Amino acid sequence: MKQENKRQMPASAAGEVSPAVIKRLPRYFRYLRELIRNGKLRISSGELSEMMHVTASQIRQDLNCFGGFGQQGYGYNVNYLYAKICEILGVGEGFHAIVIGAGNLGKALVRSPMFEKRGVDILALFDVDQAVIGKVVGDARVHDMIELERFCERHTVDIAVLTLPKAYVADVAERLSAIGIPGIWNFTGSEPEAFASGAVIENVHIGDSLMTLCYELRQRELAAYEEKET
Repeated sequence: MKQENKRQMPASAAGEVSPAVIKRLPRYFRYLRELIRNGKLRISSGELSEMMHVTASQIRQDLNCFGGFGQQGYGYNVNYLYAKICEILGVGEGFHAIVIGAGNLGKALVRSPMFEKRGVDILALFDVDQAVIGKVVGDARVHDMIELERFCERHTVDIAVLTLPKAYVADVAERLSAIGIPGIWNFTGSEPEAFASGAVIENVHIGDSLMTLCYELRQRELAAYEEKET
């Protein structure tokens, strides 16, 4: 049964924006939050460029996709820009999430301040292990997987965070598709076809990030070797 959306969704504030720009928005969020902590009231695109290692021109182009927010000769009001980036990213929209898989990764994610800082409320965890069912992780209780559909009927769930073993992903994907949860944050390393049912999916491959780092280290070693040989 598709869950009823009990929360009124805001209208989109921007048109078509490139994935590269969207990927940079969370960086603006983090850097602006740090500037606010340090009491910074305004900043130029040049200063922000030095911090983020992105050209000032690119910063202006990125922000112009959403209206610009700056003023020539003044730069950007840090608090205002931070508020607008939060609005664009949906921070504070009251999104609700569940975590499926109460193993080490699932528990670590729930216990981190990451969700709270981004305005996402963890409602519950789900697992099949009777040893963890009923326990509380952070502020959320671990429920039996057999309760998944009933729980989602009673609560508005926007995001399902998947940290379960690959062997169970296909079945869970079909169940989530039937429920109609609109957002999937997938840490399983598996990408079943059942996810392609209208949900917005963010697949996180931690191993890919590690391999990218290894590649960069390897290239540095090769460059140092070649320089030494010449």
